[in-house]
Amino acid sequence: MNNIIEKENKFKKLAENRVNNTIKNIQLIGNLANTSNYEYTDESVKKIFKTIREELIIVESKFKDRNRNKGFKL
Repeated sequence: MNNIIEKENKFKKLAENRVNNTIKNIQLIGNLANTSNYEYTDESVKKIFKTIREELIIVESKFKDRNRNKGFKL
């Protein structure tokens, strides 16, 4: 039982750090919209957000499918 609590606390700590870092990085991507500093095409912007969306889908599926990979048992 204690091990479960330790694992959950470790998960929460890492998740908070990683999500906060991700938010900061997303905000930095937003800074690229400043046309006084950067030039970009609509195609480049579409590619950025398509890639981010695809990666989010992959990561989210890892959480949803975590019990599917345990195999068959009787």
